[in-house]
Amino acid sequence: MDLKLDTRPTHSCCAAHAAPAEVGLRAAEDLCQREGVRLTPQRRAVLKALLAARRPLGAYDLIEALREGGARAPAPIVIYRALDFLKDLGLIHRLETLNAFIACPHRHGTHERVSFLICEKCRHVDEVVSPTLNTALDSLAGEHDFRPQRQVVELAGLCRDCQ
Repeated sequence: MDLKLDTRPTHSCCAAHAAPAEVGLRAAEDLCQREGVRLTPQRRAVLKALLAARRPLGAYDLIEALREGGARAPAPIVIYRALDFLKDLGLIHRLETLNAFIACPHRHGTHERVSFLICEKCRHVDEVVSPTLNTALDSLAGEHDFRPQRQVVELAGLCRDCQ
């Protein structure tokens, strides 16, 4: 299958990731209110740390980041529960190859599959939505009578600045 992929971002990824953490937190609070769920202080702290980092962080990186705030370090299970909550709401993404998480300052539609371009040198991550790739993956699954439960597309390499 020869594919010509349109990998132009459908949003301004770099500009969205550079937005102040407070903007992302307000958007998260609005979303939680609409969904009828609570953005507890612990969940808010985890999201704030990810928004401020602007790079992928693992659970133990988050524990250290929250400890630096002068508070007692939260238990790993508390961090993982907060991460699951934030991921389920679409506020963060899990990067499989890095076993880390990154804040998602834009709201993707439920039909949009996000692919990640991960720089192995500086760890910058771009989110890319490609309708062409999504169509190709749907076609591939259909040809094999396969129903995917989740999709992870991560490309590791060097970003423009690190080449």
